[in-house]
Order: sequence, then structure tokens, then C-alpha cells
Amino acid sequence: MARPRNFDEDSVLDAVAEAFWTHGYDGTSTRDLVQYTGLTQPSLYNAFGDKRALFLRALDHYLEHTLRERIQRLESTMPPGRAITAFFREIIERSVSDEYRRGCMLVNAALGASPEDEEFRELIAQEMSLMRAFFERRMKAGLKQGDIERVMPADAAATNLLAVLLGVRVLARVDPKPALLVDAVAPTLAMLKLPPLGSIVRKR
Repeated sequence: MARPRNFDEDSVLDAVAEAFWTHGYDGTSTRDLVQYTGLTQPSLYNAFGDKRALFLRALDHYLEHTLRERIQRLESTMPPGRAITAFFREIIERSVSDEYRRGCMLVNAALGASPEDEEFRELIAQEMSLMRAFFERRMKAGLKQGDIERVMPADAAATNLLAVLLGVRVLARVDPKPALLVDAVAPTLAMLKLPPLGSIVRKR
């Protein structure tokens, strides 16, 4: 009979995600994971598996509470065009508010992924497809509802928006100045006749 866990799994995954997000996969040691979670190495690995398995669980947890949550919330509460703009505004606001310049855990993982790790590359590709699909759905809905003016096919617009998003995520790690990130996004929004970003608020 398995022994009951004496820790909150969500809280532990929050801490593990924080460690990997801050230090990267290669830069995160077992000692870091122990320090961030307050658990022993045997407890961590018995509960979640080895370091790779723990990273994958933490990445999934991170995405569930950031990217996937944002897509679901914006898609269900805003008109199509405003949802796309709000997506970028939230990304920029989070980026400029992060004193550690961590960027996006998913994009960071993509940049560091080994070409030989096919399973991990497929996982990253799935999440990228999720973002692109969100943009495409909102573009199609906006065109149908008259909320968005047709400039190019929805699938091409979605690809363009994804490329801008990934570029902003990388740029935010190097130089997360609000004006710079806004300038990286604004021309594409204007080209696609989407609402402007408006003021960017630095979160505390």
C-alpha cells in the first residue's frame, strides 16, 4: 500500500517550475530543487520521477496556469480582436514586471532543446500549435463577426502573430523595456487592423 503524500502537489510543482524557470533545465541542480521545495531528493524523485520527468511535470503545470489559462479566459470573455491584443499586452506586462528577465519557460525550453530529443521537441511543437490555433480561431471569428477587417487569410495572420510572439519572448529576456516590446508588436497589430496595445502597466 502506497504511503500518503505529506505535501501539496500543486505547491511543490509551483516551486519546481520556479526553479527551472529561473535557472533553466541544465542550470537547475538537485540541491536547487530541494531548496525550492523543502523536500528531500528521495521524496521528490519518488513522487515525480527523475529530473527530466520532474521538469516535464513542472512545465505542464506552468503552462496550465499561464498560457492555457490565458487562452481560455481571453477567448471566452473578449471579442476576437481585443482578445488577441490583450494576449500580447499581458505577455508584455508580465515580461517588464519580471526583475529576473526569465521570459517564457516554454520558449526557453525550446531554445535549449536537443535536436535528438524528439519527444520533447514534439511536446514543444504541440504547445506552439496551441498558440497559433488560438490566433487563427480569433482571426476567423473576428472576420466572420466583422470585428476584424480582412487583410490576409486567418491562417497566415496566425503564423505571423506566433512569430512576433516568439520574438518578443526572446527579446524580453535580453532587454525588457516596455517601449521596445510594444514597438516589436504594434506594427503587426496595425497591419492586421487589430486594436492597439494601449498603456502597459508594470505589475508588482
